Parts: sequence; C-alpha cells; structure tokens
Amino acid sequence: MRIHLCGVRGSTPAPGAEFVRYGGHTSCVAIAPDEGAPDGGTPRLILDAGTGLRRVTGLLGGAPFAGTIILTHLHWDHVHGLPFFTAGDRDDARATLLLPEQEAQDKEGSAGAEEVLARGMSPPHFPITPAGLRGDWSFGNLAPGVFKAEGFTVEAREVPHKGGRTFGYRVSDGHSAMAYIPDHCPTALGPGPDGWGEYHPAALALAAGVDLLIHDSFLLPDEVAAQASFGHPAADYAVALARRAGARRVLLTHHKPDRTDDALDALATRFRADPAVTVAVEGHLTDL
Repeated sequence: MRIHLCGVRGSTPAPGAEFVRYGGHTSCVAIAPDEGAPDGGTPRLILDAGTGLRRVTGLLGGAPFAGTIILTHLHWDHVHGLPFFTAGDRDDARATLLLPEQEAQDKEGSAGAEEVLARGMSPPHFPITPAGLRGDWSFGNLAPGVFKAEGFTVEAREVPHKGGRTFGYRVSDGHSAMAYIPDHCPTALGPGPDGWGEYHPAALALAAGVDLLIHDSFLLPDEVAAQASFGHPAADYAVALARRAGARRVLLTHHKPDRTDDALDALATRFRADPAVTVAVEGHLTDL
C-alpha cells in the first residue's frame, strides 16, 4: 500500500514561515493500493478529514474522488477539510464517510452519522450541511471491530482521548499493515510503567507487528505532567508502544501547533540513533 501524509499537525492549522518544512495542515492520511494493482496509486481510502484533505485533490490528477473516508473522531482538526475537498465536492464524486458511533444522547439512542456531523457543519457555524456536498455522499456509524473498505481490511478499536469517542485503526492489504492512532491519551488509564501512560490492550493490538505505526506525539516528556489532560501523549510513549507491540517503524505525528520546524528537528535528532523512528512530514509518501 502507498501512504500519503496529507496533514500531520494537531489541534489547529499552523501557517507561517516557522512551519514550512513539516507542514501546517491538520490530520489526514490518504491510502492507495500498490501501483501494480488495478487503479494502483490512486488514493481511495482516507483516514481523517482535517485541512490536509485539501492535498488529496492534487493526488487524483483531476479525477473525482471515489472512495471511503474514515474519521477517528469529530474534533475540528479532523473534520474541517470536508467542505474544502474539491475532488469530493463535485457532481461525479462518490464518497462514503464513516465515523465512530456516538454514545446515546437521549432515550431514542445514538444519532445518525450525518446528524452528528451536521452539529458542527451547518448554519450558523458553516453555510452548508453535509447534505450540501455535491456528488454521491453517504454517511455511516462504526462500532469497534473488523470491516472491509475499498479493498482493505480495517480494524477499529476505541482508544482514550478527551472530549468524544475516539477510534484508532489498523489497515491491511493482505501483504502489509499499518496502524493509525493520531489522538491518544494513555494517561487516562494511569501513569503506566514509564509515567507516559498505560500500554493498554487496544493500542497494543492495533500496533502489533505492523509495518508502520502512525501515532500521536503531541507532547514532550517534560510537558506530560501539565498538559496530558489535553488528551495527548509524549512522543516517547509512541516509540515505546511501537517497541512493545513489535511495530517495525513509527511515524510521530499530530504535532503541536506551536511546535516549530526547529523544534521538530530537535525531536528527530533525539531519536536519530533509532532508524525505525521518523518525525512525520506533510507531503511525504511511504510505500509498504
């Protein structure tokens, strides 16, 4: 599979000269089959729809998007790219959008996916609702488990994160596998053996033996005590999780919005001795 990093920033976009090399767009990963497969090289499975979703249009070479978008959760930095996704907002587009089923809010049970999404994307907060997107769009809820999407096998598991139900995903094409956990607050389950949070069963299962783990690295170790309550771990947790789970490589992502290029260079230097650890850069392509 081919993995395009379209947005690697967390919480809010980070424009400006200090954020050029690593990128300022928020969470979005586009996955395509191998180039040798039918329609190979064309992304048709997208994880998260942050502002990085705008970059996917350029990967399609003028073609409409035809595929599935899977959201980890509904925070702004994971959905704000939807109405600006040019390849998906056209009459000949086809898109299925899936999001974690929300906990029941009332006696009638959990709300439909489109209704939940519209709570943040509708007037007066935005000019249109999800139904206003052009093309053939459908919306659905996900429960934890294994399902098929666009020729890939996807496993969804719930992970702790502040302010709404959040899933991590494991994606496999039968030959290689990757895990995507861009928002994760393991300290919610206790300090764990290193003080960075628990290495809990859901995270370990998603990352077990994968070729690539793309994981939240919002904080540095000295920031955990004061800021873990925001809902994120230290980069060191992601590296330790990868080692415990037997992941071959780890990409540190969801960079803090004020973490400058120089600061991210320093983070990369700290892990330079470990060739399995890389700091995610917007626009990079990884083949598995």
